[in-house]
Amino acid sequence: MLRFRLRPRTERRYRTPLGAHQLWMVSLSAPVSRDRDASRTTLYPFTRIDDDKARLWLAGQWEIATREELLGRLGGLARSGYRASARARYGVEPLAWDIALYTDITRRGFGCGLLDEADAWNLLRNVVPQLARTYDSWQEYAEDYLLGRRIWREDLSGRASSPQSLPAPQSVADAHVAALLDPADRKSPWNLVPWDAIRRPDRPVGR
Repeated sequence: MLRFRLRPRTERRYRTPLGAHQLWMVSLSAPVSRDRDASRTTLYPFTRIDDDKARLWLAGQWEIATREELLGRLGGLARSGYRASARARYGVEPLAWDIALYTDITRRGFGCGLLDEADAWNLLRNVVPQLARTYDSWQEYAEDYLLGRRIWREDLSGRASSPQSLPAPQSVADAHVAALLDPADRKSPWNLVPWDAIRRPDRPVGR
């Protein structure tokens, strides 16, 4: 009889609860993290330890295999990202789309060992000032994220060889973000830490 050994849960390796500022930064990637095994309350990106999954995802989706490639990609997203072409073509700059991707990549870089924990937190802190100046709520952040994703997907559809090669329909992302914004959803990190928490003194979550 075959026995399947479950990977250890993330909380067993990373036991310290996040403070409000840390959870706020991690929650920037919540719109991207639709997988059932995604962790939305730890810096580590999955609910169970799976460094290989993070490594394979970075290589397959972003062609990132080294620390230098990771930092280069993050630098591009922070400086201009997809919003540069959106500004040139449509006159909009969906910063939230780029920063959601930036946060997701940072967390996966930490997950596969390309970044240590201190590096990951420092990289996330680097984008906080620009976000805090741009948005006043998770609602505003979510709307700009969805706008950026819509533009990105439409651009892809014009180059795709078949509909099957496209990412998930926009309706899937819309529904996921709507759940994150639902005040009745206790699992949503956006309900655990309000947007303006990043402008207040840090505190343990839940106090």
